[in-house]
Amino acid sequence: MINARLHSWLIVIGVLFLLTNGVLYVYKDFYLLNLLPIALLAMYALFFKLDYLFLFIAFFTPLSINLEDLGGLGIYLPTEPLLVLVMFVFLYKQIKGNVDRDVRIVNHPISMAIYFHLSWIFITSLTSELPIVSLKFLLMKMWFFIPCYFFGIWVFRKDIKNAKRFLWAYILPLAFVLVFTLIKHSLHGFSEEIGHWIMSPFFKDHTSYGAIIALFYPILIFFVTDKEYSPITRGLIFMVLLIFTVALFYSYTRAAWLSIVAAGGVYLLFVFKIKFSYLLTIATVAGVFIALNFTEIQYMLRKNDAEHTTEDFGERIESMSNVSSDASNLERLNRWNAAFKMFAQRPLVGWGPGTYALVYAPFQAPEDETIISTNFGDGGNAHSEYLGPLCEQGVPGLMSTLWLVVAIFYTASKVYLRLTDEKLKRLVMMLLLSLVTYFTHGVLNNYLDTDKAAVPIWTFVAIIVVIDVYHSRQAKDVPLEETATE
Repeated sequence: MINARLHSWLIVIGVLFLLTNGVLYVYKDFYLLNLLPIALLAMYALFFKLDYLFLFIAFFTPLSINLEDLGGLGIYLPTEPLLVLVMFVFLYKQIKGNVDRDVRIVNHPISMAIYFHLSWIFITSLTSELPIVSLKFLLMKMWFFIPCYFFGIWVFRKDIKNAKRFLWAYILPLAFVLVFTLIKHSLHGFSEEIGHWIMSPFFKDHTSYGAIIALFYPILIFFVTDKEYSPITRGLIFMVLLIFTVALFYSYTRAAWLSIVAAGGVYLLFVFKIKFSYLLTIATVAGVFIALNFTEIQYMLRKNDAEHTTEDFGERIESMSNVSSDASNLERLNRWNAAFKMFAQRPLVGWGPGTYALVYAPFQAPEDETIISTNFGDGGNAHSEYLGPLCEQGVPGLMSTLWLVVAIFYTASKVYLRLTDEKLKRLVMMLLLSLVTYFTHGVLNNYLDTDKAAVPIWTFVAIIVVIDVYHSRQAKDVPLEETATE
């Protein structure tokens, strides 16, 4: 009898919801009520199935919309509010002792790098030109790191199969976004000019769109060749890969194209077993050469007369070095030069985390400004994951970023070489190559302040750490039963 009444009430509530939603949409053009069922489902998962909520967040990240683009607050819905809730619930569980803290995770090299990274952001927030802006930036970093990395470790430690579940939870809705964008783009003849914004409202511009496609490209390649899947399933995955390939091409994001090449190069390094010390030496020499000859290199680039308006793929790649007529490249140099000038004035603590867009305008030289330059703080950031921290947080800020990146790739490489389980080796390799695409792309752009990039990237790192601690040969040194709680 009780079940029958409950069933009846659920039907009544459902019908009332549909009628109310329909009336509001037709007569008031109000569609936010559609989010109510999602919100109720999320609240249930928050209190009873927190690990399910983690996958729920992954699913909605590619579909999230930035309210700032719609004239509201600069927050991504529905992901960022959910990340904040997960962060507080997880911290509460930590304080209450409901989640054990493994010292191998607490003291892991990547965890240590994150502690320093967040600590220096906090210190430079106190010395910031705009402390409130910097403290908000710190909070944003925390609601990405704590749910995606620290809570993510707990999710994947419970069941490593959650790693593939997370990947598919992100890939499938992203494929929908790509198809949706390609259909819209086709109506405009796949024009490059239209291609800069056609992915709205899911992505702000074509560069972030291309970066995320590239991030998941190595993963799909590995899935297509994964013999665990049936031939029919691999055929379907190949269709998804084809969608990603077409979308990547028509993203007109040259840095994303080259990041795929960089990932392929890293893969060949593992195939031919080239020593890490050799790579480090080459990277160091190249970095020193670029630093010592930056002015000359910049001058040579400015003399490049290659035009970027061509539809030819090869000439598009060539136009990456064209800063004489390509406004986006010119503007990137303008931002970089401003960042160096900002760094020169405050080399130790910088101008404050997250403040670049609001303070860089006076540092623009008239000869560097372009038709897309702005003085109103609405044109984005330093266009680099490395120069941003340098000018906002000083030399220690850049060092903290580099420490974190090096710790990630060193750990992933070490784990890959130590693993004997072929399935896990493939998983680590595809995550490593995906991270290569982003952090090479990060030389020219930065998106780790957005959910589209931060959620998958810090989750990928969490998966690598879990495999390192609990599944590699190193993990056998300390039995799981001896996990310490503090």
